[in-house]
Amino acid sequence: MHYDAVVFDNDGVLVGRTSYDVLREAVQDTFAQFDIADPDPDHVEGVTVGTTPNEVADVCAEYGLDAAEFFAERDRMLSRAQQEEIRAGRKTLYDDLDTLRDLDVPMGIVSSNQQETVDFVLDHFGVSDIFDTAYGREPIVESLRRCKPDPHYIDKALADIDGDSVLFVGDNESDIRAAENAGIDSAFIRRPHRDDWYLNVWPTWDIDSLEDLHDICAV
Repeated sequence: MHYDAVVFDNDGVLVGRTSYDVLREAVQDTFAQFDIADPDPDHVEGVTVGTTPNEVADVCAEYGLDAAEFFAERDRMLSRAQQEEIRAGRKTLYDDLDTLRDLDVPMGIVSSNQQETVDFVLDHFGVSDIFDTAYGREPIVESLRRCKPDPHYIDKALADIDGDSVLFVGDNESDIRAAENAGIDSAFIRRPHRDDWYLNVWPTWDIDSLEDLHDICAV
């Protein structure tokens, strides 16, 4: 199989992941913005990672908050916290990202992180020129329904790149399922946090480094 375009997940693939404690603190700070100094820890956990529109609505109902306003602030605080991690050097690019500069195919990014965060990563590290398109989430509750494994953002990237045979590279099962739902092949990258990860899905490729893509795309 020859691939004429490659699309990547962002966190855990191109750039390191953010500590969960940092994300949880950002959500606690979000509650504080609405004068809720001591939210239920379960509610904080519930809207930190992997939350759903229903969960956001239920938590906001507990405190009499407008879900749209709360979620927009939550995303702003999460993005600001991640940007600080990047500036402080605690969230960095993987060393093998530079090998993509020699990969002679159009490339894109599809992330379940905020669009603001994705844009900051590209601008801060000076790698915007490598990618032809990049999609993250909008700061609206409805964007949660469009996250992987839904192919919504992958489909948008594919429309921009217009490749005949596209590979999607991710580090989560949701990435592999999203690729399947978009009708394209997938590669699961075994970063250190995925060394011994057991998969319940079958990616087209199982790789250790972005450098492996040079051989795969040349097949």
